[in-house]
Amino acid sequence: MTDYDPRTATGIPTEPVGSLPRPSWLQQAYARYDAGEITREELEAEQDKAVKDSIEHLEATGEPIISDGEQRWSSFATYAITDTLAGTGLADHLAGDGGQYFAIFADGHRRQLPRLTGGPFRYKTYAADTLRKSIVMAHTPMKQAVIAPSMLALLYPLDEPVPGYTREQFEEDLVNECEKDIRQAFAAGAARVSVDFTEGRLATRADPRNPWTGRGMLPHFIELNNRVMDRFSAQERATIGVHTCPGGDRDSVHSADVPYSDLLPSMFGINAGYFLIQLASERDKDPVYKLIGENLRDDANGVTQTAYVGVINPLNPRVESPQEVRDALVRAANFIPREQLASTDDCGFSPFSIDEKPSHGSPDFARETAWQKIRNRVEGTKLAAEELGVG
Repeated sequence: MTDYDPRTATGIPTEPVGSLPRPSWLQQAYARYDAGEITREELEAEQDKAVKDSIEHLEATGEPIISDGEQRWSSFATYAITDTLAGTGLADHLAGDGGQYFAIFADGHRRQLPRLTGGPFRYKTYAADTLRKSIVMAHTPMKQAVIAPSMLALLYPLDEPVPGYTREQFEEDLVNECEKDIRQAFAAGAARVSVDFTEGRLATRADPRNPWTGRGMLPHFIELNNRVMDRFSAQERATIGVHTCPGGDRDSVHSADVPYSDLLPSMFGINAGYFLIQLASERDKDPVYKLIGENLRDDANGVTQTAYVGVINPLNPRVESPQEVRDALVRAANFIPREQLASTDDCGFSPFSIDEKPSHGSPDFARETAWQKIRNRVEGTKLAAEELGVG
């Protein structure tokens, strides 16, 4: 762990979620790799080029802490278990067919998880495996996003047991792997680690097309995530965050219609140090700010929680101005203690490696737009800190 202080550069802390749109040439390289037209080494060369470009552009925005844009990952949810979204390089004891849908999006497209066929469950790739390659390219502190155990819990069939491998055995292995993922990220040099928990809001949607969303799984998801958090000290958990959003794939969402009141009071029961919360695209923000202020904890098992509210919408090509960012944070400070207030983007800019970004016209335009949005978030956060007298 590093000595990174999130208030030093901007007064009010600000931090990205993680992913960036993959350039079209990288998406084409993934397709060619799946088709057997290029080697793994050739794919990795393209990934390295995209990471280098991502880091250089992020550092130029003034972002005080950066990611590598997850350019080497199949997706935020599956980096640990498969090399590509098409299932090339699937981990042991997983099948590419018959798995549960993680989500069905508002535009009708679906993202499906593999199906667990046996045990023990082990990650094929840890976040640190890619972070080590990226951190040597950076001159700015780096964060690392990891997937929540609650997401990967959906690998286990909903109703049918896996022969010779109980759900309890699987979840113990899963918690062990998630802990290892976080610890290795810190050991590789991450200043902060955030846990992607987009399934939290979806868990209360009760979509008949996607059975797990109607099984009341949110309390169990919270318990699973806390089983991981409980393995870290308060000092460590101060630098471990949780991200929630209603999805952000192909410029569409999966659970924006679910009221935040169904999620936030439970979510803040996770003993994490900070939360990255989609809000820029929320229609009625004040009730959500109020919910955050009422449920954010001063003492989450020894750590004071911070709310990073979303001030940038990655699904909309319109670029928010620094003044809009400032105004959103100043408004949020009416409900959230300013010493517990911070800013972020609503979601990663492209959580899946293959994403056409249809509202933007192309992933390349979306990528260029992202740099402008991030720069304005940083500048707007500084303006809000000045107005609020923070930092």
